[in-house]
Order: sequence, then structure tokens, then C-alpha cells
Amino acid sequence: MGMGRPREFDAEIALDQAMEVFWRHGYEGATIAQLTEAMGINPPSLYACFGNKEGLLKAALDRYTKLRSVWMDEVVAASTARDVAERMLMGIADKQTDPANPPGCLLVQGGIACGTGSENVPFELAARRAQNEDQLRDRFVRAKAEGDLKESADPAALARYVSAVSVGMGVMASSGSDREALRQVATVAVQAVEAQSERQ
Repeated sequence: MGMGRPREFDAEIALDQAMEVFWRHGYEGATIAQLTEAMGINPPSLYACFGNKEGLLKAALDRYTKLRSVWMDEVVAASTARDVAERMLMGIADKQTDPANPPGCLLVQGGIACGTGSENVPFELAARRAQNEDQLRDRFVRAKAEGDLKESADPAALARYVSAVSVGMGVMASSGSDREALRQVATVAVQAVEAQSERQ
């Protein structure tokens, strides 16, 4: 009839399901059986599409990073460095305690307790987190150039600080801390960024 054989699964939906398994169980804890069941495919299909478990993780991270980059674009669009920090950290407090999602952050959870044969996974996750830090640094560089931050402010250090706080909040959320606890941490961190502002 001129039509090709339809795909047996929707790649984006399947990756969303795999992403959630990695998010909940980490790379090491996620089994092929859990992944294939969540994705609605069999192991040969998984290997045919993604090569191996690590290939699937990278594809899921690409999906996660794409979704998160839209949010990060909104974060760095805030009008001041203080507002950037507040938008990011309060957003994390809300997102990482949202019952609709696994607790914490995939970029933190995914690489916890990786053993032999999985040594590349923590580095892969760190590289993804570094992209967010780079985006913050560039925004803080602009804030300093615009006179929003003090002359003595270090945009790179400030970005590293906000990123470190965000990772810590992810660990807290995955360990059961509630939204209010994360918001308290975010408030203190925003105050620290505000102290570097010329407009405080």
C-alpha cells in the first residue's frame, strides 16, 4: 500500500518511561527487565535501538536535558542575578518535591553508587550538570557587565555556588526532605547571591 511498517513504540514516550526508571533507581539499580517493562518493549528491541543500557541512559539524558533546557532558558531570562537564582532554586524546590515526578534530580540520582563497568556514567551526568553551570556563569557575567553585580563579584564562583546548592537540594529531595525544607535552603542561597548585587 506504499506505507512502511509502523514503529512498534513511540520513542519519546519510551524514553520518558526509561528516564523515570533511571531517576527512581539510578543507573546501577535500574534493571533491563524494569526498563523494558516500563518502555513496553523487549530486550532485543532495546539493544537494537540503543546499543546497550548505557546507550539508553544517554538517550534518556538527551531527552531530560532537552526538557530541562527549556526551563533553564526561562531561568536565565530573569531580569537580575538575584532573580535568576530565585527562579532556579525555588523552581527546583517545587519540581523535585512534585508528587508527579520521582524525588530529586535525574542528573544526581542517576549516577549514585555506580560500580565496575559503569565508570563513565557519573562523568556523563557531571557533564550535563556542567552545562547548566556554564549557562548560569554566562548570565552572571552579563549581570556584572550591566552593573547588576558588584565589581568584586566572581560570576564563575557564583554560578558554581548556585549549582552546588541545586545538587544538594536534589540529594535532600531524594532523601525525603519536603518542599518547605528545600525552599528554606533556596531562600538562604538567594540571599547570598543578593549580597553580591549592587542593588541590594
